[in-house]
Amino acid sequence: MDTSPTALFDSYEQDFKQFIETIRDKLDDGAPADQQRKAALRRAEMELDEADEMVSQMDIEIQGIPQSVRASYHTRLRSAKAELAAQKKRLTDARAQAARAELLSSSSSPNNGADYPASDDPYGTNSDRTRLLAGTTLLEEGSKRLQQSQRIALETESQGADILLNLRTQREQIENSRNTLQRADLAIDRASGTLKKMVRRMYQQRAVTYSIVGVLILLIVVIVWEKLS
Repeated sequence: MDTSPTALFDSYEQDFKQFIETIRDKLDDGAPADQQRKAALRRAEMELDEADEMVSQMDIEIQGIPQSVRASYHTRLRSAKAELAAQKKRLTDARAQAARAELLSSSSSPNNGADYPASDDPYGTNSDRTRLLAGTTLLEEGSKRLQQSQRIALETESQGADILLNLRTQREQIENSRNTLQRADLAIDRASGTLKKMVRRMYQQRAVTYSIVGVLILLIVVIVWEKLS
């Protein structure tokens, strides 16, 4: 398993590119049937949500990349964000085109006056009522997706804050360890200097002792020599 600081970023970027490829295929697919086109656009929207989540994860992971290579990853992240925005715009345009095509299709369909709203039917025909209900359902689904996106964003922000807090704690621990090592080095240097002084004094005392013993031996020899002579 790759444990390099950029491994997770690369993995999220690869997943993002795969989502973008499938989204492009769905948006480029001009399905002739309205229902098929709507289903393709719904799937594209769900995959766009997943791609947005991948970009959020990339934005988090880039904080842990070393400064020496972070600039190139910032460029890749900006490119991913631009691509995501472009695909979101394409999805919005595709939805507008689908809605326009559906409206034109319903307007051009033959009728014998049954499609006109009656005085006691404020919502018009069943077709109008169905479109209104479909629009309401679509709005509710959009609200749910928005709430889910907000929840994911809050969770991601919380995780990012926890990661930054852990990194700050680790940095403080490393700095404390470095300060402890520096103090230990200073203590070892002082102890080494003290030992050297003690050894030097020991040699001095030994030299003085040998000198005194030598002088005593010389005096004894002189005294013995004088007595014998």
